[in-house]
Amino acid sequence: MAGRFAPRPTRATVRGGETVVPSAAVPRQALAPGRVRVWVPDGPLDLGLVLGPLRRGPGDPTFRTMPDGSVWRTSRTPAGPGTLRVTARGGELRGEAWGPGAEWLLEQLPRMLGAEDEPTAFVPRHRLLALTAHRRPGLRLVRTGLVLESLIPSVLEQKVTTLEAYQAWRLLVRKFGEPAPGPAPGRMCVMPSARTWALIPSWEWHLAGVDNKRASTILRAVRVAARLEEAAGMDPAAARERLELISGIGPWTSAETVQRSHGAPDAVTVGDLHLPGIVGFALGGDRYADDAEMLRLLEPYAGQRHRAARLVLLSGRVPGRRAPRMAPRGIERL
Repeated sequence: MAGRFAPRPTRATVRGGETVVPSAAVPRQALAPGRVRVWVPDGPLDLGLVLGPLRRGPGDPTFRTMPDGSVWRTSRTPAGPGTLRVTARGGELRGEAWGPGAEWLLEQLPRMLGAEDEPTAFVPRHRLLALTAHRRPGLRLVRTGLVLESLIPSVLEQKVTTLEAYQAWRLLVRKFGEPAPGPAPGRMCVMPSARTWALIPSWEWHLAGVDNKRASTILRAVRVAARLEEAAGMDPAAARERLELISGIGPWTSAETVQRSHGAPDAVTVGDLHLPGIVGFALGGDRYADDAEMLRLLEPYAGQRHRAARLVLLSGRVPGRRAPRMAPRGIERL
């Protein structure tokens, strides 16, 4: 603990951290058979660290960790909705999938779990990063190959508290999504299709606590959903350029998106309320660092700046809180 208070969970610290995946102590219950793929990574892999950035809060209806050590997530793939269950057993990863998108999810499984990531390309030049990389050898950068499922929740997280953003995602997906295919845990859903997002009435956005600016940005994005999904096949820089052509999507949102959709190791998030101070405090002792100072401190890691920032967040070295947590605005009550 630094200071009088424990560090508060922010969007930066939550996303940079990990999802706790229980050890497989609970016997697995029988499931309806699905399609199966087994993949053996070429090095250590921590399932919670890899998939953690995809979880949008503890009540995310598209993501669930189970007592038996499995991770469940749903996706709207090019082939349709699908449910994926991933389990780590003795150095191998086992994926089971259900629904029209099952084959697509299993085909993408190694890539999603970081098969194309190159953690050895990162050379730590700060003791803190070297220690964290040594303690977290299973960190790989997730790559979903899907743009919209990372873009929409990132837009919802623009300039609001973490709790507000997670609540909006949870309410909208549960109300307008569809039940997860297969034997998924209770209340899991697949996020709405682009057409369904476009048809959500204005009052439903308001009830979910989403202001008109963020709702309008999402509506503009889903109208060109096919063009945005094409960006999954581009390099991260080109994908960000395409995303930022849409009014309301800037560098913060595009970086948050390609970090997940592309596994982009250099897509450092700028414009964040907390991240510059966290990186500045960890690498330079400056809790009041701005974006320019953060980028200066990360310059030695050009090409791997996002990985460096994640290692900073995983190190636990964050400045103590000096003010009360920002209160949610609660526009749905207006």
